[in-house]
Amino acid sequence: MGTRADEDPLPTAVLGIGMLGHGFMGKAHVHALRSFSYLAPSQSNAPEPRLVALGGHDPERTAAAARRYGFECSTTDWRKLVTDPEIALFDNAGPNDLHAEPTMAALRAGKHVLCEKPLGRTAAESHAIWSAAEAAGVVHMCGFNYRFVPAIRLARELIEAGELGEVHRFRAAYLQDWLADPEAPHGWRLDRDRAGSGALGDIGAHAIDLARFLVGEIAAVDGRVGAIRTVEVDDSVEATIEFADGPTGSISASRLCHGRRNSLTLEVNGTKGSLAFDLERLNELQLYVAGSGPTERAQGFRRVLVTDRDHPYLDHWWPPGHTLGWADTFVHELHHLLGALAGDHEVAPYGATFEDGYRAAEICDAVLRSSASGAREPVAYRPA
Repeated sequence: MGTRADEDPLPTAVLGIGMLGHGFMGKAHVHALRSFSYLAPSQSNAPEPRLVALGGHDPERTAAAARRYGFECSTTDWRKLVTDPEIALFDNAGPNDLHAEPTMAALRAGKHVLCEKPLGRTAAESHAIWSAAEAAGVVHMCGFNYRFVPAIRLARELIEAGELGEVHRFRAAYLQDWLADPEAPHGWRLDRDRAGSGALGDIGAHAIDLARFLVGEIAAVDGRVGAIRTVEVDDSVEATIEFADGPTGSISASRLCHGRRNSLTLEVNGTKGSLAFDLERLNELQLYVAGSGPTERAQGFRRVLVTDRDHPYLDHWWPPGHTLGWADTFVHELHHLLGALAGDHEVAPYGATFEDGYRAAEICDAVLRSSASGAREPVAYRPA
C-alpha cells in the first residue's frame, strides 16, 4: 500500500512573488521556486511560492518568459511589481544597474527582498540598499548562492568545529573564459555604468564572500586589477587579503582564462589540517587532517563525497551518492529564504544578508583603491 499524501503535507501558506529579470539568473531562481513544493522537507513551515508577475524590458520576450516559467502575468514596468498587493517577496534578478532603485522601492513598500549579487555597483550604493532594508524591517537576502553548496557548508562546519585547528591561510580563484573570445558580445557586464566593475564584482565578489563565510571579516587588501579585453571595466583581479583575526590569503578572478568555463577553487589551511573545494567537482570536499605518524602524513588529502542524508541540505534530496548540480544551490538558497520568512530561522549566518552584500562591495571598492594607489588599503565598514 502506498504512502498517504497527507503524511507529508505541503505548506499551506502561499507567498506571492514578483521577479525582475528573466535571463540567466531569473531562470535559476524560477527553477528553485518551482522545485520547492516537492523537495521541501515536511517539517518546514515555509510557504508555497506563487509566481504572480514577471518584469522585463522587452514586452514580447517578457510575456513569453512568463508563460514558460509559469507566472500569472508580465510587465515592463518594475514599479508594478513593487506596488502590487499580491506580491510579498520581490526577487530582483535583473542587471546590476537595476538593483538599487527597484530594490529600495520594494523595501519602502514593505516587501521582503531577494537581490542578486553584487548588491550594488559600489559600496556606497550597496550601503544605501542595506540601510533601506534595515529601516524597513523586512527579511532580506543577497544572492551569494555558493554558500548553499553542501560541500561549502560542510567546510564551514568543519572549520567551526576546530577540525583544521587555527586557520592561517585562505586562497580562492574564480576563473572563466567567455571574455577570452574576441567575438564575445559587448553586453551590460562590460559597461561600467551598468555593471559597476568587471571580473571583480561579477565573480571576484563570490570569492570574497566565501572568504568571509569560511574564515572571517577582511580588514585590509592589496590588489591589482587589469583591463585587457575592455577599457571600461576590469577583466582580471589579483589581491592579497588580511583577515581581522590574523589569517592572510589571496583572491584571484578573471574572465580571460582559456579553458576555464566556470572554475571556482578554494583552499583553507590550518594548524591541524586543510580543506579544498573545486566547483567542477561540486559534490566533493578534499580534507586533510594531520596525523601523528608518517603513515597518516603520507596519505594526504582524502575525498569526502558530500551526498549523505546527514550532510548539509541533503535531507530532502536523493539517496546517498546521487549527486547534485549547480542549479540546486538555488533550491537550497530559496528554501532557506522562505524558511526565514516563515520564522523557522534567520537569514544569517548561513545566508547572505544585505549587510553581507554591502561588506563584499566595500572590499571590492578597497581592491580598486589599492590598485589605483599601488598600496595596501584598509577596509572600513559603515553601520546601517
